[in-house]
Amino acid sequence: MINPSASYLSRGRLTSAAAILIFAGASTGLLAEQESGPTLTLKRDAQPVARDQPESSSFAGVVKRVSPSVVKITTEIRNLKETARNEFPGRRRAPEFHHAPRNGLGSGVVISNDGYIATNNHVVDGADSVTVTLSDGRELTAKVVGRDEQTDIAVIKVNAEGLPAATFADTSKVEVGDRVLAIGNPFGIGETVTSGIISAKGRNVGILADVEGYEDFLQTDAAINPGNSGGALVDVGGRLVGINTAILSRSGGFQGVGLAVPANMVAQVASSLVKDGEVVRGYLGVNIQNVTPALAELFAARENNGALVSQVVPDSPAAKAGLKESDVITAVNGQPVTDANDLKLQVSALPPGTKLDLDILRDGDKEQLTAISGELPASRRDRRLTEASSQDDEGALNGVVVADLDSEARQQLRVPARITGAVITNVASDSAAARAGIRPGDVILEINKQPVTSAEDAVELSAKLESKKSLVKVWSRGSTFFVVVDESDSKKAAS
Repeated sequence: MINPSASYLSRGRLTSAAAILIFAGASTGLLAEQESGPTLTLKRDAQPVARDQPESSSFAGVVKRVSPSVVKITTEIRNLKETARNEFPGRRRAPEFHHAPRNGLGSGVVISNDGYIATNNHVVDGADSVTVTLSDGRELTAKVVGRDEQTDIAVIKVNAEGLPAATFADTSKVEVGDRVLAIGNPFGIGETVTSGIISAKGRNVGILADVEGYEDFLQTDAAINPGNSGGALVDVGGRLVGINTAILSRSGGFQGVGLAVPANMVAQVASSLVKDGEVVRGYLGVNIQNVTPALAELFAARENNGALVSQVVPDSPAAKAGLKESDVITAVNGQPVTDANDLKLQVSALPPGTKLDLDILRDGDKEQLTAISGELPASRRDRRLTEASSQDDEGALNGVVVADLDSEARQQLRVPARITGAVITNVASDSAAARAGIRPGDVILEINKQPVTSAEDAVELSAKLESKKSLVKVWSRGSTFFVVVDESDSKKAAS
């Protein structure tokens, strides 16, 4: 069976998730130059949708109110192609270049009366020109105010006043089962409205993983297709609950699983882009992972909720607050932490300098710590790590081949000098390690809390293992985390 793949929906075609990096590094050439911009004032309605009223037989009234806020976006990308012309026989003229424009299509939502429009980053990324078509037929040239590839949100602006701005709902009050409408310009055929429900909340499907993105998608079964990117997902009250971004599909077309960036996240990102031209995020300084049942048992956690700290960055807000490896963060400022992604979203949404009251579990005991959030370092925002493999060496660790972490491996894998351990060069596909998620290019740092400084250390420690379960600490592509390797899993699979 072919696994579903996530696809973006702009430029009149589907783009597979494998092509995300194409968008990630491109520059638009249209970024507005500004040190500190204006404050974005958004229309908001924080009341939850009325769920006790009988369903209307028509959404025509809602569509009439909302559709003027949804716009069509056309982009043009000019590729330079070299052509050679013969000036006369025997002599080749110097190469000339000509423009080969490529047009793209997407949608956008007016978020302020004075011309600010929210859309997807991948709709305008790399564009040399952006044109907005309003609901009244006017075509206006837009400039890109700012882009945030980590949420796939961008803000553009047209010179116009008195535009019909969308009203933002409070998406923390949206519930699974709420009816929604998707409005946009699929395939460039013109404004189209489809209906469905909120199918799920808090989806983290990994389509922004290559840019260390922030995923908290709303899932909907309202039909959305190529060209819908950047369009509106609204509730039956006509309020914006999300910006349509991607679909999950085996065929490349709509199959009932659409993803939208929640309106609360859109509001936060858009306000920051308008004011600062970039998104300034809070920073704690920890590497974290989900608390699985196996990890909960080994770290004396009562439940699987929370975020397990696998590394504390030196001199970070977390380090200054006294956080330690193996702590489990269960709440921030009284807000429960469900998993690692939830903690990441909560901290990043708060501005630097915010007081963070942290509820933690340490060796099974409840404690409280206080941290002051910092600003996410540029090196963390811009980091692009590549995965590489090295030649196999002798020595096995439960189906894992390891080698010393030499200078060549460090350079290939971009392993920081502070990291010591054994680099994994091969993993048997049927091994317990493979089932646990360990793969070539990872660096083993500890085995059952015993430090690993070389391949020989790894082999010797593995030979001393007495339990079928092993706690392995690994470094992988810039992050450090714990993995529980259960040898009984591979035996069950083989039986």
